[in-house]
Amino acid sequence: MACEDAVIATNDDAAQCKRFAVEKGYWTDPYISQIIPKGFSTHAPEINRGYFARVRSIQILMEKFLKSTQCNCQIVNLGAGFDTTYWKLKDAALSPKSFVEVDFPPVTSRKCHFIKTKKALIEKISSEDDEIMVSKTEMHAADYHIVAANLKNIPELEKKLVTECHLDKDLPTLFLAECVLVYIETERSQQLIRWISDTFNTAFFINYEQVNMMDRFGQVMMDNLKTRDCYLHGVSACASLDTQMKRFTSNGWTSADSLEISTVYNCLPQAEIQRIERIEMMDERELMHQLFSHYCLTWAYRDLKDVGLAQIGLT
Repeated sequence: MACEDAVIATNDDAAQCKRFAVEKGYWTDPYISQIIPKGFSTHAPEINRGYFARVRSIQILMEKFLKSTQCNCQIVNLGAGFDTTYWKLKDAALSPKSFVEVDFPPVTSRKCHFIKTKKALIEKISSEDDEIMVSKTEMHAADYHIVAANLKNIPELEKKLVTECHLDKDLPTLFLAECVLVYIETERSQQLIRWISDTFNTAFFINYEQVNMMDRFGQVMMDNLKTRDCYLHGVSACASLDTQMKRFTSNGWTSADSLEISTVYNCLPQAEIQRIERIEMMDERELMHQLFSHYCLTWAYRDLKDVGLAQIGLT
């Protein structure tokens, strides 16, 4: 339980970092303040730029998936935490047929509470006959679901997604994981990835996670997390870009691509990069490049319906 609590705490850390970056002006998110309480800590420019690259690159891939499928699709956010993507897609008129968030019960219970008590959040959730079913840890509406599940328990996850959320196995489905799989033993995360490819015949997976973790910088990252009883049980899949891609291609996915965040950053629209680099000055870029080289964005697909998933990329 101590390790599980430590993993849950990483959600709070990431959420605070995102809210801080939004308040600094790195990107716009009118909903993040509704879910994430204002923090008291500040974050270095390289952290803020890293979160910008993370959020913006995932947004680009997700929007391309939605447009390729004409929104006739589903999205499943694994380890969603306090993510606000559902509401932002609503505002952009890019909502999928179903959006499902999965996380540990302590996280989902807090999020359900925030949504129930914030008009700006609850009023945008689509519901059939205005009925939104809410329990202590879960929420079900016409196109939005929050479910509590352990990603290592695939039978439980399948029950939640297919039986309770009524996901259509034949509908194109995007799976998103942000710094989630690394906390799961590599064998278990591979079983999850294999189950998805076996179950959903047309699927796209976006995975943001650590990479190049076998060097000294990676060891320091792991040691820092260990002091918080937080262990990267799946770090073997984060050895290189190659291992990141192979976890998909060896488990039923047609193809995969993976880029270090240092490369991702340079692929983003240059006008946006110029804008965000004016927000905070940075005298020394070496630390930023070192940090960015230890995170990566990986995406994989299988496209039996031939909706064009092979063409999705950052450029």
